[in-house]
Amino acid sequence: MTKNYPTVSEDYKKSVEKAKKKLRGLIAEKNCAPLMLRLAWHSAGTFDVKSKTGGPYGTMRYAAELAHGANNGLDIAVRLLEPIKEQFPNITYADFYQLAGVVAVEITGGPEVPFHPGREDKPQPPPEGRLPDATKGSDHLRDVFGTMGLSDQDIVALSGGHTLGRCHKERSGFEGPWTANPLIFDNSYFKELLSGEKEGLLQLPTDKALLSDPVFRPLVEKYAADEDAFFADYSEAHLKLSELGFAEA
Repeated sequence: MTKNYPTVSEDYKKSVEKAKKKLRGLIAEKNCAPLMLRLAWHSAGTFDVKSKTGGPYGTMRYAAELAHGANNGLDIAVRLLEPIKEQFPNITYADFYQLAGVVAVEITGGPEVPFHPGREDKPQPPPEGRLPDATKGSDHLRDVFGTMGLSDQDIVALSGGHTLGRCHKERSGFEGPWTANPLIFDNSYFKELLSGEKEGLLQLPTDKALLSDPVFRPLVEKYAADEDAFFADYSEAHLKLSELGFAEA
């Protein structure tokens, strides 16, 4: 399906390129790539393909959405980004938050994710309860990602984004990183998943569900064995997530 991306001005494109440079500096200085990726994902992951509500439209800046259970700690990301956003008043929050996610993947050694500007800011945050619950299994994952319009392959590829970052007990009830190098984007999430539980590393119920599911597991094995295949599928899935409801054909 070809998308009809909106036309943005040359000034807007220049602002996006400048903002990208500033974001690289901020994310490198603060080591906050995992937080920025989470912001972008959680902004986008509220999309409902049936009602066409929610999605990557800048509503995370509202206190109502930051108060959702799954968004604990994302107020820090919004606060860190605000000084750069103020320098680019012409860029929408919707574009800016997704741009931060793309830069977070790039700066940690991950694949290049295409970025198309032109998202509009929406005034209404989505309802609570549309993001994945880490304590549940594969049926829940399919239900949540299916509501967004994403596939089984997208679920497994996006789960690999947990190669970045760690859980914080005060935010999620879980503690620890998934991989030994939580600031490097690679395929180690899948390798760790297949090698079993290790002292100091995290495996959530939603992670383990990838191993027990007959469709998910072969993809885990494929990505653990072939980082290029993971990067290609991750880039495609991240692009889809970041453009849910945007520029529909």
